[in-house]
Amino acid sequence: MMQKKILRKAAIALALYLLCICLVWLSSPSVSAQEEKLPDPLALSARHAVLLDAQTMQVLYAKECDAQAAVASITKIMTALLLLEAGAPEFTFIATDAMVRVEGTSMGLHAGDIVSRYALACGMLMSSGNDAANAAAIHLAGSLPAFADLMNRRAAEIGMTRTHFVTPSGLDAEGHVSTAYDMALLGCEALQNPVFREICSQTAIRVSYGNPPYPRTLSNHNRLVRELPGCVGIKTGFTDRAGRTLVSAVERGGRLLVAVTLRAPDDWEDHRKLYGYGFAQYHPIALDDAAQPVAKIPIAGGGMSWVNVMLYEAPIAHVRVMPFHIYRELLLRPFEYAPLQAGKIVGVARYYSGDVLLAEVPLVLQSAVEPARPREAQVKRGLWGRVRAWFRR
Repeated sequence: MMQKKILRKAAIALALYLLCICLVWLSSPSVSAQEEKLPDPLALSARHAVLLDAQTMQVLYAKECDAQAAVASITKIMTALLLLEAGAPEFTFIATDAMVRVEGTSMGLHAGDIVSRYALACGMLMSSGNDAANAAAIHLAGSLPAFADLMNRRAAEIGMTRTHFVTPSGLDAEGHVSTAYDMALLGCEALQNPVFREICSQTAIRVSYGNPPYPRTLSNHNRLVRELPGCVGIKTGFTDRAGRTLVSAVERGGRLLVAVTLRAPDDWEDHRKLYGYGFAQYHPIALDDAAQPVAKIPIAGGGMSWVNVMLYEAPIAHVRVMPFHIYRELLLRPFEYAPLQAGKIVGVARYYSGDVLLAEVPLVLQSAVEPARPREAQVKRGLWGRVRAWFRR
């Protein structure tokens, strides 16, 4: 009997011991939870960030990039894009009081000023003018709510599924949100507009507006355009609610990357880290031999009927993995008119892997082409040539 009691107590003690072990194990963080809490390898200051390859649309780095947040003045990327997509950039109109009555940053627009669409786009992308954004919105849609509808329809076309715009300038408003990933998609789309890209890549730009219009210089708020090699834009932002926001783009070796940070106290350094990390993943490969002719082009009115076409330089692609099935597309006119100089650009060679453009190189003439001589001169020259040859015997 005594032995049974001892065994029962031992069993109870063992059960309690195992129960304690289970409770400790359950209360400790799981391996996956610990992995989720690993520090950011780039140690970015941003709460939300993404780095996107603009050609393949591949995400190279992400940090809470799908979480919705306030985005401040990088909203003006959409407003400027819609304005430029409306066409006629030199079209002018008179700014009204409703257009310029807005708080925050300004391009210095006043009611009664004569301003062009192009100048407004510069005012948004260079000076981050809220007055420029409001003027563009009312000019295009008649009211701010109507323009917000245009913004949201265009966002849906781009694939910005977690974005909702309320203001054209990015001033804080209930429900005005986007994500780092969505803003990267917008940046890629905007850079396909040549006028947009030309504006946002400048360190400063000269435009005229006023009553009467007079020239002014607008400086780019984006420091990276001046400080980061290959930077081609695009837009800064800040409000108390959003913190510092930034969309940028850098092109190196024919590869364009777009970075976005939201709520980033040290956004300039964050973007430098992102591009250092991103471009380090690519390696160069040679696509073709520039020493060999790639085509012949017919010549009209020349001393020769055809001339070789060469690559201006060896095409190099910067890739993460070796592309599959690379093919070349030559874009040339049907023929060229003489006279022609050696090295004249006559077309372009493009190299693709699937639908992805890997590289683009100008095509040039290998040799000069003189104009054809009149027939009489050719006959006379041929006759005298034969006479001189006879006397040399």
